Amino acid sequence: MPRPDKIEAVKEITADLKATDVYYFVDYRGLTFSEATELRARLVKVDASLKVVKNTLAKIAAADAGVEGLTEMLQGPTAIVYCHGDPVKVAKTIQDFIKEKKKATLRGGKLQRSMLTASDVEKLATLPSREQLIAQLVGAIASPLTGLANVLSGPIRGLVVVLAQIQEQKASAA
Repeated sequence: MPRPDKIEAVKEITADLKATDVYYFVDYRGLTFSEATELRARLVKVDASLKVVKNTLAKIAAADAGVEGLTEMLQGPTAIVYCHGDPVKVAKTIQDFIKEKKKATLRGGKLQRSMLTASDVEKLATLPSREQLIAQLVGAIASPLTGLANVLSGPIRGLVVVLAQIQEQKASAA
């Protein structure tokens, strides 16, 4: 008979897995309590949360939540980072923290229906943020329009210059 605290832990992990479809798995070995707290604080700023889980309970919760493919990620000490915002920002935050502290390792993640390896998450962390990608798209769309506006205004601008020169010549001749 499972203990009530374990049943509650499984329910909590199941709810967390159902609440988002993007999460990352971190091997937190080597992190002190204060460093883990610092990582949690950084993740809160990018709309994510970190929870240390017991692998056997997480496997049961994954089955209950209908999430497949997590078994290979749940080996050794595991913390799950649940992403509720921009997955790229969260991946960058984790990568920056690991590079800075030189502790902990990223095992991989799950992005919607796709399982990600650690190298996939590193590649994801190098992508521009959502806002930057939108700005690039807007710039790409606006560039031809700006060129068209310049081309169409060219003859009018030329006419204004010619009229100004004619006016200047008549003024100097008089």
